[in-house]
Amino acid sequence: MGASTFSSRLLDDEARAMLTRLARVKPFALLEPMLPAAAISLPAQRAIESYLANGRRELRRRIHRFRQWLRGPDHSNSIPSEAQRRFTMLRLRFNIVLSQFDLFADVVTQRSEHETGVWLSGLDIVAADALKLPGYFEPPPVICYLDRGPGAAIRRARTRLPGDTDNPVAIVRMPRERMVGSGIASSLVHEVGHQAAAILELVESVRPLLKEMQHGGDPDRIAWQFWERWISEIIADFWAVARLGIGATVGLMAVVSLPQAFMFRVTLEDPHPSPWARVLISCAMGQALYPNAQWEKLARLWRSFYPLDELKPELRNIFEKITASIPDFVALLINHRPQSLRGKSMAEVIATHERQPNRLSSYYQAWKKSPQQIRSAPPSLVFAVLGQARMDGTLSPEQESRMLAYLLTYWALQSTLQEPICNSLRCAGRPIRARRRESIYV
Repeated sequence: MGASTFSSRLLDDEARAMLTRLARVKPFALLEPMLPAAAISLPAQRAIESYLANGRRELRRRIHRFRQWLRGPDHSNSIPSEAQRRFTMLRLRFNIVLSQFDLFADVVTQRSEHETGVWLSGLDIVAADALKLPGYFEPPPVICYLDRGPGAAIRRARTRLPGDTDNPVAIVRMPRERMVGSGIASSLVHEVGHQAAAILELVESVRPLLKEMQHGGDPDRIAWQFWERWISEIIADFWAVARLGIGATVGLMAVVSLPQAFMFRVTLEDPHPSPWARVLISCAMGQALYPNAQWEKLARLWRSFYPLDELKPELRNIFEKITASIPDFVALLINHRPQSLRGKSMAEVIATHERQPNRLSSYYQAWKKSPQQIRSAPPSLVFAVLGQARMDGTLSPEQESRMLAYLLTYWALQSTLQEPICNSLRCAGRPIRARRRESIYV
């Protein structure tokens, strides 16, 4: 057997073996055991399965073309190294397909965890509600999963994945240590804010204005340099405050409460605001959107936790300049009118009257008297109401956790049982709701 014939047979066998392994990469619908209520939404399932199927289909075509080339006249005139080069590229592509599969497998596999899977499905619904901005964009599907660590992160829809293809869904990594309390919504809606900002191009719209504020010889321009560097994270915080009210700020405080050595780190290379300044910005945005004395009360408490007096003079001077510029920065931000919002300001479009603190408190009192009303409210509003109740001292952490565990389960179940199915299961559904209703506020 000649060298060329031997190399062709060997590489053809390897290509066939790759096809065999590729055939074992099944759709998630055939692999993952989970409760129906824990499943990701149908739009997300369709987007993910279609994306992965297209990748497998394209790889399969490439392998078949390679095998045809091995048997064709073009290969007989080539050297073995050319065949090996082509096969190596196929293997790299195969690993990309597996990397794409594993990316979503980490998300989907958690849906089989007892309770956690259903709660994650409920968080998907909260995320979808928080991302809505009717009339301005069609939101992509959002799916959530848990991981270790105190912070959250998002892999936005339409960003590039391994293999240089677009991500079909937004994937939000949530901190497991926040399950289950209203603080989970602060992290979730912040990440959702990143997705909304990308779709509306809010960062790109605001950044030139922040650059203009740095012109001239003003010694305080250093503060505006930081605002420009931090704007992506701040806009995401703005989205969270607009959707959740003071619950967003309290949740943020829990995430960024760190030893003092970490609180005042500032560098123009880091897109994340200093934790100390970030909470004060959140309070200032809350005061601008939903005026109430509670914001200054929370800001004073935060400053007392980490007093500037203990800093070195040079660092203290920087933070004093940042603090002094917060009112002007927040006014610029909330009154900005991006082209994507068609002449309206960010505050006019994103903030709502029903998120005003007094309104949230009245919702909570009404829901205590008539608990069934809470189930018909938008999920992001529910989190805003419970966050305000925690701030008011009318809701204990234990009550909050029980309520949210129930509500996440309820939202997941309702999204699974579409109206025709609900009617057929009415007898089975009513006892569940009745049994739970009395315990929501216990």
